Amino acid sequence: MNGAPVSDADSIPSIADPVADPPGARDIGFDRARHANASAILFDNLARNPDAIAVTGPGGTLTYLQMCATAEAWGRAFTAAGCRRGERIALFLDDSPVLPAVFFGAMRAGFVPVLLNTLTKPDLLNYYLRDMGARYAVCDAAFAEIFNSEARDGTELETLIVTNGPVPAVPANCSAKDFLDRPQTDDPVAETGPDDMAFWMYSSGSTGRPKGIVHLHHDMAYTIASYADSVLGLTSNDICFSVPKIFFAYGLGNSLTFPFAAGAASVLVSGQPRPVAIFKAIETYRPTVFFGLPTLYTAMTRTEEAKSADLSSLRLCISAAETLSADIFNGWKALTGHGPVEGLGSTELLHIYLSNSPAVQKLGSAGRAVPGYEVELREMDGQKVADGEEGVMWVRGHSSTPCYWNQPDKTAETMRGDWIYTGDRFYADADGFYFFQGRADDLIKVSGQWVYPLEVERCLAEHPSVHECAVIAHTLSDRRMALRAIVQLRDGSTGDAATTADLQRYVKKTLLPFKYPRIVDYVDALPKTGTGKIDRQALTSIPVASNGDGKAE
Repeated sequence: MNGAPVSDADSIPSIADPVADPPGARDIGFDRARHANASAILFDNLARNPDAIAVTGPGGTLTYLQMCATAEAWGRAFTAAGCRRGERIALFLDDSPVLPAVFFGAMRAGFVPVLLNTLTKPDLLNYYLRDMGARYAVCDAAFAEIFNSEARDGTELETLIVTNGPVPAVPANCSAKDFLDRPQTDDPVAETGPDDMAFWMYSSGSTGRPKGIVHLHHDMAYTIASYADSVLGLTSNDICFSVPKIFFAYGLGNSLTFPFAAGAASVLVSGQPRPVAIFKAIETYRPTVFFGLPTLYTAMTRTEEAKSADLSSLRLCISAAETLSADIFNGWKALTGHGPVEGLGSTELLHIYLSNSPAVQKLGSAGRAVPGYEVELREMDGQKVADGEEGVMWVRGHSSTPCYWNQPDKTAETMRGDWIYTGDRFYADADGFYFFQGRADDLIKVSGQWVYPLEVERCLAEHPSVHECAVIAHTLSDRRMALRAIVQLRDGSTGDAATTADLQRYVKKTLLPFKYPRIVDYVDALPKTGTGKIDRQALTSIPVASNGDGKAE
């Protein structure tokens, strides 16, 4: 089922979980019946370590006892305000102690928090609010102006609850203090079940309109039993610091799910993730486990502050989303003594399902299947490929979303029975390590031969003048297809005809002559989605400045 209509707020939307009893769950001893409400990940700490630090950072420090009390207050307040079971509540919050309190408090009371990217513009926010049918939203004061008339028009939004700052003088706005000070109910704990809706996130929209990705109450627990237990090995002595924000699936696991499950602490830092600020946070709060992205590791290893930064507290570093180059992996290893452990996940699966391990890594690979997940490579017709052959990855595990909200066609395209069709092409080596080859629909025919843009991107990324790059298809005036490289050079390099010729020669020599980018354009920075990935849609809007020989096309 693809979710009830957004106007049906009086009933609890019915969601059917297509994943019944996968072998992976049996392998790790996971019993979803034990996970009726995801807020237990936080509240279980009341019995074992209430006085331990739950979160710390510039926004303040809270113990588990304080965090649970605050979360409970939010749940009571939403109940007293008339929220109904299964009702969606929009969260437009940066990383601070408020976010986990609202998030877990809402789920504990039977409501469905929806995590939204704080870089969202009013027009897209309007789409989100309409799609989820939210009557209540919670946002940081710094973002309140985003909830303007354009964002609210035609939505069901009644009250914007503003926290972490002054409340704009708009009738529908309410301060968090006033909201929490209202008379409250006695018991905010809802009798939810493991297959009830717990929370939503939205896809980045890098390949189209963002999709509302529904997750159930047992999903977070599954990512703990699979990825966290097998790769991270957290203890209550650990301090986690995730630069990717909590409103991303990757950041949610890193900052909340995994540390709270272990009774560990989490460093929460709001604002833009600038390398200087990140180095300062590491030196101040002394995290033991650090989570980043390839773009972040690239920026941090190449900034001047890296030479003097004290990173001695880090015992483990994690990278996900895209493949690290050898240059960046080795650069980070030189700074910390160990390279980032690479993995790959998705919002649909909630976190990482392919990963290397601290003990065994293969540079350039996404790793092996994480215990608890089944992975298969298949042909486009759904048949499994032969060993050693390339195919499209399908994944099965108990953390998978059952649907995209109100998008039955997209749901049918991705959720195929109890498997998730990722659309990503991989090959696996003899040791079971998977290597990403690009999207299933990314092939470009150049000079009558098929080319994967990702292969050319990786080649260019190893050139000493290149900081970052992307390769896309370009239609020439005579309708032939060509490769176009959009390149951000390292400091000190010049994007002139000589550099273009050098990059083209490098690709021809390293790969094959027909794989060279005929067009090379230079930019100050590549456009990124909210998740830190290269925005492929935005690349096409960058004007073509050359045809590869330094002349305007």
